[in-house]
Amino acid sequence: MSAVDTRRLVAKLWNYCDVLRDDGVSTIDYVEQLTYLLFLKMAHERANRRLNPDTALAGVAARWQALLDAEAQDLEKVYRETLEHLAKQPGTLGVIYRKAQNRIQDPAKLKRLIVDLIGKENWSSQGTDVKGDAYEELLAKGAEDVKTGAGQYFTPRALIAAMVDCVQPGPDDTVADPACGTGGFLLAAHDYIVGHYGSSLKPEQRDRLASGAISGIELVDGTARLAAMNMIVHGIGRPNGASLIEVRDALAEPPARYPSVVLANPPFGKKSSITVIGEDGRADKEAISYNRQDFWTTTTNKQLNFVQHIASMLAIPGRAAVVVPDNILFEGGAGETVRKRLLKQFDVHTLLRLPTGIFYAGGVKANVLFFDKKEARPGQAWTETLWVYDFRVGQHFTLKQNPLRREHLDDFVKCYRPGEPRANRIETERFRPFGYDELISRDKVNLDITWLKDPALEDADSLLPPEVIAQEIVEDLEAALSEFAAIAEALQVARAKSAES
Repeated sequence: MSAVDTRRLVAKLWNYCDVLRDDGVSTIDYVEQLTYLLFLKMAHERANRRLNPDTALAGVAARWQALLDAEAQDLEKVYRETLEHLAKQPGTLGVIYRKAQNRIQDPAKLKRLIVDLIGKENWSSQGTDVKGDAYEELLAKGAEDVKTGAGQYFTPRALIAAMVDCVQPGPDDTVADPACGTGGFLLAAHDYIVGHYGSSLKPEQRDRLASGAISGIELVDGTARLAAMNMIVHGIGRPNGASLIEVRDALAEPPARYPSVVLANPPFGKKSSITVIGEDGRADKEAISYNRQDFWTTTTNKQLNFVQHIASMLAIPGRAAVVVPDNILFEGGAGETVRKRLLKQFDVHTLLRLPTGIFYAGGVKANVLFFDKKEARPGQAWTETLWVYDFRVGQHFTLKQNPLRREHLDDFVKCYRPGEPRANRIETERFRPFGYDELISRDKVNLDITWLKDPALEDADSLLPPEVIAQEIVEDLEAALSEFAAIAEALQVARAKSAES
């Protein structure tokens, strides 16, 4: 029943996107407009329900009624004033409407969206599963818009589910994502806790889940509003309360909170124009720099800085699962420093090598790194064995014809053995252990480990389509360029140190 309702809602709302696209409204712009209007409609429903009306939302609810009552020629003005007013509000309201603008310039089309498509649905009666799933599906459709680059903020939900199944967040955990995008990891962690502990959750644990035990940080205003709304439609947080999504640069300063679980897919892409100065004290000639004495090394590589940030923000004991591109595993210079420190000071126990074709952002070869933070033990490295699961060789997915599904990762989760001692793990064709001494002795502590042969390279009948081969060539070239850049950076560091001495 709920799946049918979800598909009906998504089809109803999404079909109108095609109409607006002719007016220059992109898919992500459309999802944003839906977010503004859905929040108003839901506030109106909560404030006007017969039993236990939410009087704190009365002012917001009145704004929805004003849109319904406005004549077509006045609608644009009323809508603009509504967005400007709500953008100045604190908490969740302010995050959702921060810098909000009307992108639908045709008053007649805006009126139809408000009255017919959103106004005629009772969103509060749909239940969090239906409206939450519908909103998630709308976000997934928005991520398919390659031109806007929205896909970089949307991690495949099948991958998220497998990562959460392995990490197993509990009701007493504090869960955070310092680059939360549209909030996929946060929602999955919440669903896991409710699904596994729902009947045994204490009132104070339920209150923690709804009011801050699960939170995220997002740099981009538009993406943060989608994450905040995603939380609300899934029943997490309060519409008139403090926002569970912060809008800021997570790398700008040391963490103020120390969660016991971090789940993240930090942004891929080019190097940052911002240098983060680590404990080595080195600074590049950048216009902007962050001084992070809690970091091990200085680099402009965003992904390396996020790995350092996550290592710093984890509580003791704490556990993390982080999506990282291939260059994090082999890059020299700062990359080698980070890997050495991570292996020594953390229990880096599992690496999942991911196949191509699963991310909306193209040109990405990625992995998931699982590591735990524990009390320091001087003189002895915490990492004893890194288990590597190769899910890349011989696996090829596409976003539409052959998308990644949760069952594709069943074997990995089975090999991972969540909740069991790692001594129970068993080596398989795709799952192999590597000891600390072997890892630390590899050139540059290179963790880009592979041993399987791709059958497509040996069997002409199983050759990949030309477009897939072309894309993989592009990804290999980008990886090579990244390595050359790391070498150049390492040479600059060596020259600078030589000059100082």
